[in-house]
Amino acid sequence: MQDIPAPRHRKSPRSALALTAAAALLTTGLLAWPGAQRAQAAPAAFVHPGVTVSRAQLDFARTKVLAGAQPWKSAYDQMTASPYADLGRTAKPRAVVECGPYSNPNYGCTDEREDAIAAYTDALAWYITRDDRYAKKAIELMDAWSATLTDHTNSNAPLQTAWAGSSWAKAAELVKYTYTGTWPNAGRFATLLRNVYLPKVINGSNSNGNWELTMTEAAVGISVFLEDKASYDSAMARFRTRTAAYVYLSSDGDLPKTVPSQNLNTRDKIVAYWQGQSTFVTGLTQETCRDFVHTGYGISSISHVAETSRIQGQDLYGTDVGERLRQALGFQAKYELGTAVPSWLCGGSVKRGLGPVTEVGYNALHNRLGIAMTNTQTLTEQNRPAGTNNLFVAWETLTDGDNPN
Repeated sequence: MQDIPAPRHRKSPRSALALTAAAALLTTGLLAWPGAQRAQAAPAAFVHPGVTVSRAQLDFARTKVLAGAQPWKSAYDQMTASPYADLGRTAKPRAVVECGPYSNPNYGCTDEREDAIAAYTDALAWYITRDDRYAKKAIELMDAWSATLTDHTNSNAPLQTAWAGSSWAKAAELVKYTYTGTWPNAGRFATLLRNVYLPKVINGSNSNGNWELTMTEAAVGISVFLEDKASYDSAMARFRTRTAAYVYLSSDGDLPKTVPSQNLNTRDKIVAYWQGQSTFVTGLTQETCRDFVHTGYGISSISHVAETSRIQGQDLYGTDVGERLRQALGFQAKYELGTAVPSWLCGGSVKRGLGPVTEVGYNALHNRLGIAMTNTQTLTEQNRPAGTNNLFVAWETLTDGDNPN
């Protein structure tokens, strides 16, 4: 079974109440489904820190770590024992980062991603410990790149920019809005995000869906840091369309929704784009039959954007975004846990390896909304503490594990 029954089945009273509330919001125009979106998604005033994690979430995590409570203490220990928290780390910036298919060639690709994750790691360590050395290291890494980087090139440039940009935005947000010391070059880093990163990710991609979802995540996070309402609105509109085209619900009809610019205007084209999968069931993603690793990237970015949106005042968990996220988590978790794959699904075989991507969505949907998510819960608890995928996901048991805020 999936975590959530198909929409036509009987729901728990709490779930039914949540859906009723969402319907009421839709009726009043406060929330919208793709095709009838709000004209504006950006808040009147941005909340800081507000990229994926809020101050309340950080305070909760900090309290738990300092009290030695689990799983947060083990998650923090895992983070600080990683190379990303090494205070002796030396930044490796390049003027031009060149990334080909699967990072081949790899001229600065790994260095950039890992320096960005390290900056975010240091920012989190600063917040938990209030040890200035961590904040200063995060600043040192960001300053090194803002003084050097001018462009990303080759075929994987949009995805590389998205991966690194997602982590840089979270790091910059925490340092700028929580560090009690100074960051003289904060403006230069903002200029880097505005001129080098945002243009590469703001217009999306017609590649596999995880590309555009991660690009949207970076665009949303950067827009929050820059307080750029126009870019935020553009990215959020693209996010709603792409999420609907990435996770299938039976209510979509016989075929998955599509992104208009991709011209997937026949069944054959859609089936080919969905990795040859011709049977569509609730929770299936566009990349399920490719592999769970890339599927995990897409699911993770959906959860990150939904979480940022919630912090910024527009809660998407009660819309189709939340429904698609919980169904995608449940469907993939079921097979990740070892359930036999039926012959109609991916030819009877899937490539597992979902990654540390379930904490954010599980916490939002199960812990905050009270939705039963048996398979996702089992997988999430089995994988704790969730570490990093070394690309753009990091330390989410620490920041989101059973976090009520």
